[in-house]
Amino acid sequence: MTGSVDPTREAMSAFRALPADQPIAMINLLRFREAAAYPVDHASHAAGLTGAEAYAAYGRAAAAAFARSGGSQVWLGRPELSLIGPADEAWDLAFIARYESAEAFLAMLHDPEYQQAVIHRQAAVADSLLIRCRPQDAGAGFGEIRDKP
Repeated sequence: MTGSVDPTREAMSAFRALPADQPIAMINLLRFREAAAYPVDHASHAAGLTGAEAYAAYGRAAAAAFARSGGSQVWLGRPELSLIGPADEAWDLAFIARYESAEAFLAMLHDPEYQQAVIHRQAAVADSLLIRCRPQDAGAGFGEIRDKP
């Protein structure tokens, strides 16, 4: 079984069908390859990088495009244990990125510098989840979950 690394055309169509002019938060769950899998003709192919090291290279290479899009990382953590859900779905890194709008996120994806950086992400990641969320104000407890449009 291969993991999910890049969005499908169907997923991107569904993304574009949602409101584009509102803030979004993207929940990222990442599982890294033990050894990065660069194409043979890439300069990093023979470097012997781990998936985590290749993802760090992606972060450095994509940083300017992420900043130009107005993106910010609002939370970062290393998952330790799944109390609910498949026990075999272990993740190496979790974070939430916030964008001023879906348009800003899409602009980042089309940024030429970002597009060059993606090769590091593809080499690094064995599996991932990327979940688009509509931010809402947090309540004091679980009973204050709001169902606003």
